[in-house]
Amino acid sequence: MIAKREIWTYPEEAKVWVGKYRNSHNLLHWHYDCEFVYVEHGSVEIFCEKKKHLLREGKAFFTDSGQMHYQRACEKDTVLIVIVFDSTIIRPFLEKYQLASPKLYGQYPIPEHYARLRSVLTARKPFYGVEAECAVCEMMLDVFRGEQLVHRLETDRTEEAFKRLLEDLHTRYAEYTFEEAVRFMGMSDAYFSRYFKAMAGTTFSQYLNYVRTDNAVRLLLSGENLTMTEIAEKCGFATIRNFNRIFLEFTGHAPSRLPKDFVLGDRFSYPSEQAFNPTLYDCVLIESSDVT
Repeated sequence: MIAKREIWTYPEEAKVWVGKYRNSHNLLHWHYDCEFVYVEHGSVEIFCEKKKHLLREGKAFFTDSGQMHYQRACEKDTVLIVIVFDSTIIRPFLEKYQLASPKLYGQYPIPEHYARLRSVLTARKPFYGVEAECAVCEMMLDVFRGEQLVHRLETDRTEEAFKRLLEDLHTRYAEYTFEEAVRFMGMSDAYFSRYFKAMAGTTFSQYLNYVRTDNAVRLLLSGENLTMTEIAEKCGFATIRNFNRIFLEFTGHAPSRLPKDFVLGDRFSYPSEQAFNPTLYDCVLIESSDVT
């Protein structure tokens, strides 16, 4: 599972996006926008704030700005309503308080809010951005009044450091080492291993090998005139034997027999200053507020 920062793009006048996904299953990621998820059909497992939450039909989940999270549909044809918006829209709610739990326990008319927002964002009448932001404020006011609140906690400096570590690792994956990561985080070897596994859902070694394999796949499919040994070296594999073994483990194919249309299951994301979509290939965007 690859963790990166996601950057959302919005329409010209509105800092709000809405859509529906079928079989949502995405990567560990974060963004400085807020994300509201509602289960219209089926069930989904969401990881947030180092905990896993199971949401069934009719339940909702709010991911605050900067929180690391991912989600996996638990049933076939699970449908999620997703509402993403700039955190500044609800800054008055967020300055002093935060929800005690990202999983909401009250019942809210989210499908109605979604329908209203999608109508506003697709019609794009004059001042639609203001109207959409007002609709988001109305929805979140209802939620903040209905849920248990706690005083806003200080930003977890360790988690912020972890995000910077991942940024650095994705830039220098070919040369990065476990020892360097431990020094970066200022932890003991054992504590870092436990912390990384809790945050990313996999070990540091598996994570790094996945990133290296994904880049090897990209080089193989790029058409560049490189030997297998050159690709292995560029991606940080110590030996060609090690490269072949790990590549087969993650892709199911030998490097020399990789299909031309191959797609690695967990997509590696682009650098954080570029936009990327963390959604995996088995997930389908059913509808959205995007206007083409």
